[in-house]
Amino acid sequence: MTDLSSEQRPPRGGSGGAHMTSRTDGRVQRGDQTRRAVLRRAVDIASVEGLEGLSLGRLAKELSVSKSGVFAHFGSKEELQLAAVRAGRRIFADHVVSGALEARPGVCRLWRLFEDWSAYSRGRVFPGGCFFYTVNAEFESRPGRVRDSLVRARREWRDLLARSAADAVQLGELAADTDVDLLVFELASFLEAANSDSLLEDDLERPYALARAAVASRLSALATADAPRPWEARAPDA
Repeated sequence: MTDLSSEQRPPRGGSGGAHMTSRTDGRVQRGDQTRRAVLRRAVDIASVEGLEGLSLGRLAKELSVSKSGVFAHFGSKEELQLAAVRAGRRIFADHVVSGALEARPGVCRLWRLFEDWSAYSRGRVFPGGCFFYTVNAEFESRPGRVRDSLVRARREWRDLLARSAADAVQLGELAADTDVDLLVFELASFLEAANSDSLLEDDLERPYALARAAVASRLSALATADAPRPWEARAPDA
């Protein structure tokens, strides 16, 4: 049997190994790109049609990739739905949470969360408005892993609002007897109503203006004399 001489063999850890590593890295990179593309399309579809509108075959066809390749990333429709929820959370955090956390704690942060959520919904980061508004309604009475993941995401958002409101109370910017849970419920309701009305009425103006006025009125009623009032600044341009 003919064997390779030492000169013919690629040296261990040499160019042959580097070439194999390069090919492996390229496959991993392409796989990551495919996964990101699938998830981006998945959350866009789900924001309009719900998570039940997703299928491995549909995504493969729309993105011109193999169904087996999509299956390798997710394995089942439920895993695809769960991955879409995680992707939706990351996109939501990028657009709504990250900037607000840079704002001054208290009413300034609370108001920034409202403004960034409004911009996220009104700007149609997802074509169906708020991703979570659509999919929460779809799974709210359907126990299981998908609903559990949506409940966690919802609680994270409400908890952030509650911490921001509680900080404002502790800093003396909102009245000491402020009912934080009630305030959070009201603010979230105003936002969800604006998102829903905007979609149903195909109106990107009035629903968000009404939500802004409602939130500003509620915060004004609770704000202490020396508290900052960022809502009294000029409303952002359309």
